[in-house]
Amino acid sequence: QGVLVPGLGTFAVVHEQVNSAEEVCVVRRPVFQVDMDMSCLQELVFPTVMIPGDIEIMPLDYWWLSQTNSLPPDVVKGCVEETILLYSFQLRDRQHPTFAFKNVGILSCQDNVLCMQFHCSCIAALDSWDTWVALLLT
Repeated sequence: QGVLVPGLGTFAVVHEQVNSAEEVCVVRRPVFQVDMDMSCLQELVFPTVMIPGDIEIMPLDYWWLSQTNSLPPDVVKGCVEETILLYSFQLRDRQHPTFAFKNVGILSCQDNVLCMQFHCSCIAALDSWDTWVALLLT
C-alpha cells in the first residue's frame, strides 16, 4: 500500500528480490516518489522511483492524523498543505531545508540532489527477516 501526499509525492513499500549465491530472498523496503511542481525542482536532481502498478495508493488520511494530535481534520489538512507549499517555495528560492517525517525519514536537498533518507528503524519495522539487506537496498 502507498500513501499520496498531495503536492509532495507518494510513499510506498515495495518488494524487492535479492539473489545471492545460496538463496533468493524478498525484502520489503520503503520508497518515495517525488510528485512536486516542476518549477520547484528546477536545477535539482532526484532519483526516479517507479512504484509498481499493483500497489494500491491511498490519499493521505487527514482524519487519522487528526486523531493523533486532537486537531480537527480540516485544520490538519490546512497545516499539511501550507507546510508543503512553504517547502516548495523554499526549494524554488534555492534554499535547501530538510523535511522531517516522524518515524519515517528525512527529505533533504544536498548538492542539488533531493532525496528521501529513511530511518533505519522504519526499514527494520518493515522487514525484520533481513533488515541488513533492506537497509543496503534503501
